[in-house]
Amino acid sequence: SSMERCIIVDYINEKLQEFENYIYQKKVAIIGLGVSNIPLLDYLYEKKANVTVFDDRTIDELPGEIVNKLTAHAIPYFLGKDNLKNLNGFNLIFRSPSCLPTRPELRAEEEKGAIVTTEIEMLMKMCPCKIIGVTGSEGKTTTTSLIYAILKHAGYNTYLGGNIGTPLFTKLSEILPDDIVVLELSSFQLMEMEVSPNISVITNITPNHLNIHSSYEEYIEAKKTIFKYQTQADTLILNYDNEITRKCKPEANSKVIYFSSKEKLNDGYIVDGNIIKECENKLRKHILNTKEIKLRGTHNFENICAALAATRELVDEKTAVEAIKEFNSVEHRLEFVREINGVKWYNDSASSSPSRTIAGLNAYDEEIVLIAGGYDKNLDYDILGKYIVKKVKALVLIGNTAKKILDATTKEMEKQGVELPICFCQTLEDAVKAAKQVAKENQVVLFSPASASFDMFKNFADRGNQFKKLVNEL
Repeated sequence: SSMERCIIVDYINEKLQEFENYIYQKKVAIIGLGVSNIPLLDYLYEKKANVTVFDDRTIDELPGEIVNKLTAHAIPYFLGKDNLKNLNGFNLIFRSPSCLPTRPELRAEEEKGAIVTTEIEMLMKMCPCKIIGVTGSEGKTTTTSLIYAILKHAGYNTYLGGNIGTPLFTKLSEILPDDIVVLELSSFQLMEMEVSPNISVITNITPNHLNIHSSYEEYIEAKKTIFKYQTQADTLILNYDNEITRKCKPEANSKVIYFSSKEKLNDGYIVDGNIIKECENKLRKHILNTKEIKLRGTHNFENICAALAATRELVDEKTAVEAIKEFNSVEHRLEFVREINGVKWYNDSASSSPSRTIAGLNAYDEEIVLIAGGYDKNLDYDILGKYIVKKVKALVLIGNTAKKILDATTKEMEKQGVELPICFCQTLEDAVKAAKQVAKENQVVLFSPASASFDMFKNFADRGNQFKKLVNEL
């Protein structure tokens, strides 16, 4: 309670104090005014650092409130596409996650002695309490949210940050040693980071974001940073069923806990039919029945295993199970929208890659009407065809990737001698109307684009919200 927290105000975060003394009057660059860097701007200005801002957007593309802030504080800025050529002579550089540390302008500044970091790395270096970090190509938001829900339910004072929640760096002064910080970490945030969480989870690693990373290897190495600096006192939770994550074990200095939905492990957490079990020295203990929870799909049961493993030392099993039973799916991830005439509609807008959509298709026993397609991130759609033909009764396509998804599906239909009704639509609104016409009672309409959202929407959340609005207006 807030009363108890007032009694221990004598705690002082010395690392943070040292940092604040260090940045006074120093030349600090902020690259990219995204969600995590805006609170940082205020903080650095308050602490009297000499801040300069860099952003790829032009002044017209920046939100008005940011422009007002830059003007009011007289903060120098460089905008537009070549902004980084003005990056020169800085002591400290905060990059946004999407600006990779491999950029030549950043490397050049590093040669001259600049420290290149991120809001999240600085938070982790100065955080006084236990940190739980979650990464992976898929499942990280659900797993992070589950861990957070379990800890909150157990009464911990918990902070949620990283890719979700609020930027926590500026909250460091209120975080106390007995609190717990839970972070969702992307490959862009982890890349070249020099600190690892105390408890780390890697849900899986599959090819993703290859339009930004220079290679699959670079992407894998970035993910491995989450355990690179761990010690024997720390814990690493790995997916046994994913070859890359399974093979991380020998590289880790920490204690490793596996989870699996395919193997009956002797130690770790497993999904065995519809029972989640904890295994220790070949003894298997029943933890919970998946029929008692709201989450759907094997991939979500794996996420539950990872969350149980991450909180095992901190929360008793009964409390954890209560929290899991109460947990509703994360918005835009197989999120139930409504039922119309015996047809259930689900919003899975967060599925921006084929493998995410495959996991979505596999989450249902019902026949599916699939709405898919969107912006092209140069991903391979061939694998999707097989699952569409296996699970889907009618296909509605929109966006740039419609042709790729059609080709993959056609190839598979010819192979199996099956015909599927397929409909092309220009807009999401038309797609929703088309799906309503073809969907039959007891079927599921699943909006799972298997593609990014940037062709027609701000981001996947905007896309999901528009879908929900359209469905609720039907």
